[in-house]
Formats: sequence, structure tokens, C-alpha cells
Amino acid sequence: MAKLVMAAATPHNPLLWRAMRDPMPDDLAGVAANFDRFRRSFADHEVDVVVVIGTDHLRQFSYENSPAFVVGKAESYHGTWENEVRTFGMEYVELEGHRELADEITGRTVQPEAIDFSVSLEWRLDHSFVIPLQYVRPELDVPVVPIHTNASMPPVPSVRRFVALGEHVRSAVEAWESDARVALLTSGHMANDVGGPRTFAGSPDPAFDRSAAAWMRAGDLDGAIAGCSDFDRMLEAGCMTSQFLNAVAALAAMGGRPADFADVTESRFASSPFFLWETR
Repeated sequence: MAKLVMAAATPHNPLLWRAMRDPMPDDLAGVAANFDRFRRSFADHEVDVVVVIGTDHLRQFSYENSPAFVVGKAESYHGTWENEVRTFGMEYVELEGHRELADEITGRTVQPEAIDFSVSLEWRLDHSFVIPLQYVRPELDVPVVPIHTNASMPPVPSVRRFVALGEHVRSAVEAWESDARVALLTSGHMANDVGGPRTFAGSPDPAFDRSAAAWMRAGDLDGAIAGCSDFDRMLEAGCMTSQFLNAVAALAAMGGRPADFADVTESRFASSPFFLWETR
């Protein structure tokens, strides 16, 4: 059977792509070092396929069509979008898909009991998927299964649905008749007020960040569920703080055990999440 060998939660701030250049700015050295750590872990675990959980930023999916969870079933994916190339200096990339694992996750003929998925056979990935891959696996030579979560457009799925997503990804991997080694890579935010009045002012809610980091360090899935069940509290921490739910999915996928590495890295931008679970 296939094996989930590692999981990680990272930031996906596209401004990093333009700002993290040699000589590395002092305030971004910690972010760069953590991405390097995750890149080495990915290589050490000899990953064959990676499931990437991210949140499309109203490009592929918008209020006109806003599914809760979408699994990509394409043979290949194009990234990114023109404005991200123009604004952030990102590069267009091509990624190989992995249909077999995507089918395993969604079910080939019947939806799994745990969660209802939408599927997409044609998908253009934005920075929430491309940025983590470019830092963690810059060769971009590992097939991917992208999963979009609506963690930005209310009404968002409850935190328990993100827990169900993480647990289902793990069970689907372990039920897959394959010797593949699978990684789960999620991207999102700590407290973050993208486009709001607290943008570029550091963390808009250090208290939320401390609580969120503690859930990951302690493997406190119940605490994460309780803390993220109050959407108004998350909104108070910033308009895009809800994307922390993707990290909760990673925690659930790893059985709610403490992260082997957990750091909330300060920089000129809002605090960045770096949580890593490795094979034991």
C-alpha cells in the first residue's frame, strides 16, 4: 500500500518570490531557512507524488462558482496567472498530474462517505499551489494532485470539514494499492489581513498566532477545532486568517500528533506558518 511519508504547512505569500533574493534580506532569512529545511525533508523522504492543498484566490473559482473542495484530475496543470507574473515576478510552470491518486481520493464511481468533492479536469493553478512547490521542490518533477479548499469566501466549510479532508486524504493514500511514497503539502496563513488596513504591519493578531502555533506543537487537534470553530474570532484576526484551516487539515492527516518542526516566522510580511511532520 502507498504511504503518507510527510506533511507540511507553509506560507504562499507571492511577494516572497520577488523579495527573497541574494543577498537575502535579514528579515527574510528565517523564511528562506525554513523553506530550505522543508526542501531537504522532501528530498530525504523520496516522495513519488505530492497532494497539494491550497486555496485558489478567486481566479479559477469565484463567487459565481464556489465549491467547498475541488480535486484536480487533469493529466497536467499550467501555473500561474498573468497578473502574478507581472506583479510578483513569478514564472509560468507546467506540472504533471497524477490521475490514479486523484481517483483514489475522490472515488472513481461513487463519492467517499467522508466528504463530497467537486472535480476538475482543467485547472490553472495560482500562487497558493505554485509558490510552496517552487520552494519545497524547485525541480517541479514530482506529479501533483491539487486540492482547492474554499478557505476565503464565506460561507467557508467548518473546521471539522477540514479535519475530515485531512483524515480522508490519509486513509485514501493508505488504501491505494501502490508502493508510492506520498507527501501532503498545504499552504495558507497565520493571522493575516490581506488587502486590509493591517497589511504589512506584522501579525495583525499575535495572540491568535500563539494559540495556533501551540495547537501544532502539542498536536492539539481538539484545541484547533475549538479555536477555529468561531469564524468571527478568525475574522477578527484578519480577513484571510481562515486559510489557516489548511494547516489544520495537515494536522488531522497526521493523526493529530505534534509537528516535528513548528515555527511561526516573523518578517516584513505577516507571520509565516512552517509546520512539518515527518515519517517515524
